[in-house]
Parts: sequence; C-alpha cells; structure tokens
Amino acid sequence: MTTSRRPLGFWSTTALVVGSMIGSGTFLLPATLASYGAASLIGWGITLCGALLLAVTFARLAKRWPQTGGPYVFARNAFGELSGFTVAWSYWISMWCAIAAIAVAFAGSIGAIFPALTATPVRAATCALVALWLCAGVNLLGVREAGRLQLLTTVLKVVPLLLFGLVALWFVDTRHYVPFNPSGESLGAVAGATVALTLWAMIGLEAATVPAESVDDAPRTVARATVAGTAIAGIATVLACTTVIGLLPAEVLANSGAPMADAAAALWGPTAGLLLAAVMAISCVGALNGWTLLSAKLPMAAARDGVLPRAFARENRRGAPAFGVIISCLLATVLVISNYNRSLVDLFKFSVLLSTAATLLPYLVGSAAWLWRGTGTGSRIAAAGALAFSGYAIVGVGSEALLWGAALIIAGLPIYFWLRRKR
Repeated sequence: MTTSRRPLGFWSTTALVVGSMIGSGTFLLPATLASYGAASLIGWGITLCGALLLAVTFARLAKRWPQTGGPYVFARNAFGELSGFTVAWSYWISMWCAIAAIAVAFAGSIGAIFPALTATPVRAATCALVALWLCAGVNLLGVREAGRLQLLTTVLKVVPLLLFGLVALWFVDTRHYVPFNPSGESLGAVAGATVALTLWAMIGLEAATVPAESVDDAPRTVARATVAGTAIAGIATVLACTTVIGLLPAEVLANSGAPMADAAAALWGPTAGLLLAAVMAISCVGALNGWTLLSAKLPMAAARDGVLPRAFARENRRGAPAFGVIISCLLATVLVISNYNRSLVDLFKFSVLLSTAATLLPYLVGSAAWLWRGTGTGSRIAAAGALAFSGYAIVGVGSEALLWGAALIIAGLPIYFWLRRKR
C-alpha cells in the first residue's frame, strides 16, 4: 500500500489508541473496584507505570517491524511461527472478549438514560448486541470510515471526561476513602487483584501497531501515537475513576450499572447524570469500533502468512477484512448471549478478566521480543520492566479467567498444526 493511499494519519492513529483504551473501563471500573476502596489506588499506580513501560516497548517494536499485525508480527519475527500463531490466537480471543465487555457496558449506559431498555437481562443483552453489530457495519464500509468514526468519538469522550474529573475532584468526600482498605485482604492481595482489573482500562495501548500498513509513515507515526495515546488515556482514566470512588458510598458504587453517571447525578442533578451516561455511550461506541477494526486486522496479517485460515485475509470491495469482522462479532455475540443471565456488572467483570488474561500473553511475548532482539540499554530496561509487570498482572487475573484463557489457546493449536500440514 503506497503512502498516499494510507487512510490513517497521526491523529486518527492516536484516536485509535485512546479510543480503544477509554471505552467501558473508565466508566464501569469504579463499580468493580468499590470493594477495595481507596486501596485500589495502589493498583492504579502499578498499572499506569506498567502501561507506560509497555507503550515504550511497543513503540520501539513498531519502529523495528512496522507491519500489520502488531503483537503477532513481533512474536513471529523474534521467536518463530509457532510463537506468532499462539500470540495471534490469544490476542484475537482477547479482542472478541473485549468487544463483548464493551457492548455490555454500552447497555449499562443506555440503561441509565432509558431504564426500560435494560430492565430485564434479555433487553440488556439485546441493547449490547445492537451496538455491537452497528459498529460491525461501519467497519465493513472500510478502514477510512472506521478511522473517521474513531476520531470523532474520541474527541466527544475525552474532553467531557477530563472536564468531569477536574471539576468533580473538588467535590470529593474524603470520608468515602475511609477505611483505606475495606476488603479485609492484605495490601499485597489487593494490589494483585486491582492490577488485573485496572489493566483492562489500559488494554489497547498497542492498538496503533496492529493496522500499521494502513498508517501514514508507520515507523514514526505508530511509535508517537502509541506513547501519546497511552499517556492521554491513562491520565484521564485514573483521574476520573479515582474521583468517582470519592463521590459515592461503596455500597452504591458496587451495584451501579453506570457509576460515573450516578456520581454526576448526585452532584449536579439528573440532567448531568444523563449527559454523562450519553458520553459513556459514545465512549463505548468508539471503543467497539476500534476493537472491531483490530479484531479483523490482526488475524488478516496472520492469515496472509498461512498461520490462520486464509478466509481471514479476504477483503470486500471496500477493502475491509469482512470475514474477520463478522466472525469476531459472532463470537462476541455468543459470549454475551451465553452469559446474559448474569447482572451487567458480573458479566462485564467476567468478560474483562477473560480478555485481560488473553492479552497478557502478547504483552509478555512482546516485552521478551525487545529484550531478545532489541537495541539500546534504556529501551531494554523498559522492556524488562514491562515483562515483570505483565507477569505480575497474570497472577492477579484469577484461576477462572486463566483456565478459560488457557483452554481457548490450547483449542487453537490443532488449527495451527492442520494448516502447517496443508502447506
């Protein structure tokens, strides 16, 4: 693809990073972190530092190998085809799990505006699936259209989110931070558990590396967008989530389907709550759009190399990887439907942990790839820190999500060996 035909510039690529990171996590995490109180700040601190180390590492990898596929390409080039397949398969799983989680979060935001639409599990699941397939339709129109929607939704959510965090900070009731650790667990256990949850809000930092061949001046643009996008999204997310914990009692947060909207309503009235719920809905649409694009681009790169079925490499007449879009959204649909009887918060938490568990393998392998094949003392130290952070986060994910993640990865190995025999 020549430079003049590449549809994603610096701002669209940065919006892909920010938009993929700021989705459901920023708006729903206060509910999942409520039981840990102010002690969740430990997890946020560790996660933000780890995310920045990962961003620096992936930026260097993108300069070295500016090819479509991101984590898959890094693993394949550093460690061989089997490693590339394992990372591609794991990362693809994390993507459609993320699509399911974000769609659920969209339902929560719509429920805050129109409660009747999510009054029952079936209605809530239906709202989630409508948003999911609308974003699939946009991506089938082509990468340029998906990039434009991403830029628009990113602006519409980042500006209100920063304003909310900065203004609401002055209304925080410090009594809500007492006791500091209401969970009763040790601070070490709290740190491990909250890192696994808060990492969800940072997943997407590698987003710019995946569609590299669609990015103008990819080696330079992808690296800059990765670091800038991670910093913007990280600061906005930590500020907003920490503020919300200080605005509402823990028991209210724990049962809220839209905690940030509830906090705004408590401060400034119902209208403010509805406006913030609308911002959350826009945020979720942007994240859904971004992850749908990535969920098709990554397997397309692997399919071109014969590592995944050739169908993933097919493009429609608009240049969109249609098969990847459709199959990813179908799997996300199955995940939503099979768990629709859970509460929105429980379904969101399960999808988050499963997606996080599947994403940590690409983070581990990507960090190891730069340690093994990279240059420069400073960047290799950053990669070592990113590797240590990823290993630490795996411990906090929990056995259920890790077992599901491992089972899904193992289930993909027969596909790899079958395709290899066919070659």
